[in-house]
Parts: sequence; structure tokens; C-alpha cells
Amino acid sequence: NETSWLFPHFKKYTIIQHCFSQAQVINSLLDLSSSSRTVLPSLSRPANYSHIFYAVMFDAGSTGTRIHVFTFIHTDSEELPVLDNEMFYSTKPGLSAYVDIPEMAAQTVRTMLKVAKNAVPRLEWKRTPVLLRATAGLRLLPAGKAQALLDQVQHVFDESPFFVPDNSVSIMNGTKEGILAWITMNFLTGHLRKETKSTVGILDLGGGSTQITFLPKLKVRWSVQIFRDQLRSSPSAKINSTFELYSHSYLGNGQMVARLAVLGALDAEGLEWRVFRSSCLPKKFRGEWSFGGLTYQVSGDPDGYTGYKTCYQEVLKAVKGIIHQPFELEDNTVFYAFSYYYDVAVDAGLIGDVHGGRLQVRDFKKKAKEACSKTTKRPPAFPFLCMDMTYITCLLKDGFGFKESTVLQLSKKVNNVESSWALGAILDHFYNLNIR
Repeated sequence: NETSWLFPHFKKYTIIQHCFSQAQVINSLLDLSSSSRTVLPSLSRPANYSHIFYAVMFDAGSTGTRIHVFTFIHTDSEELPVLDNEMFYSTKPGLSAYVDIPEMAAQTVRTMLKVAKNAVPRLEWKRTPVLLRATAGLRLLPAGKAQALLDQVQHVFDESPFFVPDNSVSIMNGTKEGILAWITMNFLTGHLRKETKSTVGILDLGGGSTQITFLPKLKVRWSVQIFRDQLRSSPSAKINSTFELYSHSYLGNGQMVARLAVLGALDAEGLEWRVFRSSCLPKKFRGEWSFGGLTYQVSGDPDGYTGYKTCYQEVLKAVKGIIHQPFELEDNTVFYAFSYYYDVAVDAGLIGDVHGGRLQVRDFKKKAKEACSKTTKRPPAFPFLCMDMTYITCLLKDGFGFKESTVLQLSKKVNNVESSWALGAILDHFYNLNIR
């Protein structure tokens, strides 16, 4: 197993996923040096031949497919490997748009593999793992149709020159998606190193689902003690760090599915003749909007009320009674918000497209009111801006229970690496985190 020389000093971690709303506590001990899982193929060459290694991760989301090609450098002085760089490329629509023509989904992945071939040296192809994890787009599909898409992708992987591990193509559990995004952001911000006393939380708003994951400060000491008690009977057990995470994923509360809910278009029939109206859309707006391989006729309500308050009442139906308010939220916890939190904030002019920035929850509310006040005028460049900004405001305030003064760090990249779960998933693969 070549991983023993790649990461001989990697620190042990325990990740305990504690989703209080479901009363689930999940434990896993990371011990890479004694891991029995082979994550890289064996090669007949000296173990110290190279300390550079690569990994390819496909993120099959509801609105698009992204490929991340990571280059790592391992040094003996580092407990954690150094992420040298990331090659990133994305395409739209997502695989779920090809639900009735899965061969097209396979062609999308086959084309994107060219990015990996260009980024990874040819001599490293045979030992560079390639994986695909699908998220809410496929979780929302009937099981048989989702599996047909995965089978096509698996066939493309099997034909590729890369190393294809077991379970290389799968649909990822929503809670694990949140945990892996938490690992990504804390890895990139340096909060997984042993000298660090704090961590950051994550807010991920995708097209089909949304995730919140953070470390409740009041639970840390308790979780460490309990887990050490569990390990005391094993003389070989050692523990350096224990994390008890609050993590919850809400399928159907992503930005795009929320639009469907507000429009009353979820599971609707007769799309070819129906028009879905909302007071969150400009009065004079009428057009087509596509998501998940379906096209919807949408419009504003020319004879109804418009504005932030009316829109908020529509949006509240997609949040109230569905999103839980975690009572463990701490005022001094730093939260990184990304995906559609970032994209919508850019569309609204709240942050720049490149560097992101820090925003208070009240900034979303203020901009939502401004966007909704313009719905009676000429249709704007972003007709869904009032709806999207109002939904984010409602999600943060009435959903998760953040104060209007809460500061969020909006980010698309951290240290030139995409803000997503993809890096965390690669670390999970290499380090055998066994999150379940």
C-alpha cells in the first residue's frame, strides 16, 4: 500500500457528525498509516520515487458538472500534505438534464476527462484516482434513472487511462456533502492543524439542496471525553483531535428547487401550456426557465401585488417548518458561504466577481428589498433576483436563525482553490475518514 509512504506522519482525526434534528451521532477514526484500504495502485518502483501525486474529482451537481484536478506535495515535515494547485473546469447543464438520454451524460464526462489528461503527466495516469460524486440533482431523480446515468459514467471511467478505485462513481449523501465541504474549508484556512484552536463553519447553497455544518463549541469537550472513554480499552488506540459536528442537508431547498416551490411548479404537469406566476418576478416579465431537463413558462403577476413583503410571504412557504434553527450557533463562529450565496450576491452587486467579501445578513435583506422594489419597472437583467435574494434572506433568518448582524465570508475560492466539498472528498478518499 503506497499510501503509507505518501503520508507517514498524517495526524489522526475523529470526525463525529452530530445532526441534532435527527439525533444521529456518527464516529470515525482516521489512521492512515494503518489503513487497510488501497487508494493508489502499487507500482514496482522505490517508495521514495516521488512525493508529488494527483487526484481527479468530478462534482455532478444539479445545475452543472465540474472537474477538479488536484496536485499534492507530501513533505516529511508536514503532518498534512501541501495542496500545490487545482485545475478546475465546469460545464452546464448537470447530468440530471440528460435523464432520458444518459449517453449524453457520458459524453459530457468523456469530454471533461481531456482536462485531466492535460493536467496530469502521462506517466502518472495509471495511479491517479478518478472519482465522481453526484449530489442533489441525481438524489432528486427516481433511483432507476439515476443509476442509468451513473452506469454510463462508470463505463467512461473504465475506458479511461486513469486509476478507477472501487465505488468510483456514486451519489453522495447530503450530510456527508456538508461534512466534506467543512473539511475543505478548514483545510484551506489552516484550521485542521494541531496548533489551531478554532474552526470555521460552512453554508453551501446548491441548486437542489443546501447544507450547514459547524463545530458547536459547547459540545467539544464532551465529545472528546466520551470518545476517549470508548477507546480506553484498546492499548493501540491514540487520539489527537476530536470533532463533533452539527451537519444538516436539506434536499429540495437549493436555490433552483426553491424557485420551483415559490412558483408552485414542483411536480407540476402540463408544462407545455401552463404559466407559473409569482409576485417575486417583475410584473411585465414573461419568459422560459429551464432546470433539470424541463422548461417552465414563468411570469410576474401583472394584476397582483409586488414588493419584498409579498414576495417574502411566498418564499416563507418553502422555508417555514422545513429548515431547523440549530440552537448551538455561536456568535463568534466564522461561517464561509459559497455556491449560490456567492453567485446571487455577485448578481446583486453586493460583492465582486473575483474576490468575494464579508457581508452581514442584513445586507442580503437590504438588497432584496431594493431588487423587489424594481419589479414594477422594466424587466431587469436578472428577473429572478428579487426571488433569489429574498429566499436567501429568509433561509438565513427564519430558517437557520442567524441574526441580521451575523457576518458571513462570501467566497468562490480560498487560496485559489474552489470553495466546495470536492477537496474534502479527495482527502476522504486518501485518508479513509469513513464518514457515514
